[in-house]
Amino acid sequence: MSRPRLLLLHGWGFDASLWDDVCAALPEFAAIRADRGYFGNTVPCSDNPTLAIGHSLGALLLATELPLHIPLIAINGFDRFTGPDSIPPRVLARMQRRFLESPETVLTEFRARCGGDVPTPAFHREILATDLLLLGSLDARSTIHGRSLMVLHGAHDPILPPVMRNSVFAGSPRATHPDAGHLLPRTHPAWCAEQIRTLYRLLCP
Repeated sequence: MSRPRLLLLHGWGFDASLWDDVCAALPEFAAIRADRGYFGNTVPCSDNPTLAIGHSLGALLLATELPLHIPLIAINGFDRFTGPDSIPPRVLARMQRRFLESPETVLTEFRARCGGDVPTPAFHREILATDLLLLGSLDARSTIHGRSLMVLHGAHDPILPPVMRNSVFAGSPRATHPDAGHLLPRTHPAWCAEQIRTLYRLLCP
């Protein structure tokens, strides 16, 4: 019997290695780790996974691109990044301008704010800049109705303010880790893995 297939997509400024510990905690699943290509080769999303998991921007991208019949878990994710009850557009616009002037500085500062390590000096500036624009233009609020969806957040997320965490993916079940920030897949992989198992068992008993 074939293993159920997980599609995992990281957020802005990171790569598929974000999921290493989560995948190690889920040996019963076949993991397909897509990669936006910020630091290497692009790995496209699978067409028909059993379950999709997106982190941060990755959740927004999956919510807008995947067919509605594919369940989604949004980890540190959102259905839009800017606007009311979310990030002011001027904040993102300033980050976009600064990135064009000094991409390495902005990328390093962002990863540090998330609690991540220093990025490799070899990165694809154009892809990162394009996806910063997507952060301001994508809105999945009108495309999630009818999708099975779970939302996972950290109570101390430095990127997403509390009002935003409480309002995104309205009406979807959610769980918040009391000690976590914006990198749940790295800091609390076992907790993420158990939530993934829970949703899978609910949908595929």
